[in-house]
Amino acid sequence: MQFHVNGFNPGDPDVFPAAPGHRRAGDPLPQTVDVLIAGSGPAGLCLAAQLARVPSIRTLLVEPKLGPMEKGQADGISVRSMEMFQAFGFAGKVKRESVWINETTFWAPGADAGLTRVARVQDVPDGTSEMPHVLINQARVHDMFLDIMRNSPSRLVPDYGLKVAGLSIDPNAAEYPVTVTLEHTAPGREGRTATVRANYVIGCDGARSAVRGAIGGALHGDAAHQAWGVMDVLAVTDFPDWRMKSFVRSKDEGILMVLPREGGHLVRLYVEMDALGEHERVADRGMGASDIIAKAQRIFRPFSLDVKEVVWWSIYEIGHRLTDKFDDVPEAQVATRAPRVMLAGDACHTHSPKAGQGMNVSMGDTFNLGWKLISVLTGRADPALLHSYSGERRAAAKGLVEFDHKWARVVGARAEDDAATDGLPRVAREFVNNLPFTCGLTIQYERSALTGAATHQPLATGFEIGKRFHSAPVIRLADAKPMQLGHCVDADARFRLFVFAPADDVGAPGGAVATLCDWLEHDAASPVRRHTATGEDRDAVIDVRAVFQPGFRALDYGAMPTLLRPHVGRYGLCDYEKVFCADLKRGEDVFTLRGIDRAAGCIVIVRPDQYVAHVLPLSAREELAAYFAAILRVRG
Repeated sequence: MQFHVNGFNPGDPDVFPAAPGHRRAGDPLPQTVDVLIAGSGPAGLCLAAQLARVPSIRTLLVEPKLGPMEKGQADGISVRSMEMFQAFGFAGKVKRESVWINETTFWAPGADAGLTRVARVQDVPDGTSEMPHVLINQARVHDMFLDIMRNSPSRLVPDYGLKVAGLSIDPNAAEYPVTVTLEHTAPGREGRTATVRANYVIGCDGARSAVRGAIGGALHGDAAHQAWGVMDVLAVTDFPDWRMKSFVRSKDEGILMVLPREGGHLVRLYVEMDALGEHERVADRGMGASDIIAKAQRIFRPFSLDVKEVVWWSIYEIGHRLTDKFDDVPEAQVATRAPRVMLAGDACHTHSPKAGQGMNVSMGDTFNLGWKLISVLTGRADPALLHSYSGERRAAAKGLVEFDHKWARVVGARAEDDAATDGLPRVAREFVNNLPFTCGLTIQYERSALTGAATHQPLATGFEIGKRFHSAPVIRLADAKPMQLGHCVDADARFRLFVFAPADDVGAPGGAVATLCDWLEHDAASPVRRHTATGEDRDAVIDVRAVFQPGFRALDYGAMPTLLRPHVGRYGLCDYEKVFCADLKRGEDVFTLRGIDRAAGCIVIVRPDQYVAHVLPLSAREELAAYFAAILRVRG
């Protein structure tokens, strides 16, 4: 973390100086904004936290509730989301506060009509990620995004007590084409309205999204007609795996899931309740917390369950639904019109909570969208870039809905249908097979302007094009610090260009790395030169870093190419954090771990949302320039 780049910055480095003229809490609503976000759930807050760091972007976040969430709803954080949290700077805090899920156990009816543990599974396979799978109250995740927002130069805070009542779009307007009608929800102000005009509106307002309805969207899919109860409890029990993630299937009463929660005592239970009729809704049954407890006690028999306090509970019906498109542009107008209204999270996909993917995929939506909005609003990219959001994220959501539909059927199967094969009951076997999905690691964006062809994939087989950048240990050369290479990718809308040096290259003039860096820094055809505006730091858009094969004592930092030792900020201070080498002391060589061609080396381009965009040879000047030219404007 570097926080003295523009002068000595005492105090908390996470608190940035406020931008001049920033909007303060309680100020009147602005008449115009760059981005209006509807909904302060995980999708809306993930987006707002990114935009808040760019003071030139004026953002308004509205929320119908009267204050921030305190408890309930989602709790599971996949390893992929933890990697994303690292980019925001609060993964360490989440790791400290959360409960880590290390093992998952499976229980089934025993021969004596009791319950017996039939399987144990490591929850995150070795080598999957440097991050754990954790559980933490969704409200705490909200708090961490809110901290980023209020400490950002924009000092952004949600405007509570406001909901989107309607919107209209003028496709011919060059500025602020979306007119949004907001309605107050606070007591004494109900029904009063205000109007705000925006360049972009992002609907993160849930399954009953008013934004989706305003652009003619609808959720399509089906329901399983099965009620499930969920509750956070403080309880006394003799069930042995109370602090393990567990699937417990009874002979006649159905199944429940045990999810330990942060704090050492709290536990969440997902409990299979009653089947519903074709046209019946959960509310028609009038079930409550006592019904969930009674059903859980019957499933747990012969183990006891004495609930001392119910912290939060809900009863829901499983649904698997997906909207047609994540933006407002009709298919026939894609070539002539850029999106102005986009959807994220439950506004465009809904599913059961059993795979723990709802909050994770929702944040993934806006992590994908955030850097694209920033690139467009700061003039780095053409608005047509925003078309890629719907294409990429709808495909990801479709995969989630299809997976969740199958997984919900496995979890809800009868005991006699869960017969063991290969030593594992069906639910455990499917759980193992699905671990890459539940870890959040199966998304692979298809080839496009943002995702290159796999022509040169053999140069780095462990950095799969279109998939998330799989971090690995390295040593930072300037201070010999062991660290994760992926932790260089902050949520700051910049591309990363990782240069992996060939064998015997130590950065000296005439070597492959030095020759490439010289071209990137000085040649007019270089993407670094072409897409960085006059007056910006050389790494403001494309951040170039290099990784060498020898140990750090065999390298001379002062002999490295000047592009890797740039002078940045107001004082032109040297950035010492762009050169790395393999971690030979611990035997965790990134070149071996990620299948990098030692003789040839390679270039790995990483998108701002941590996905591998391309793998290229060190000599591929034209291909490198062409990749960025298809995305970014010429500004040099």
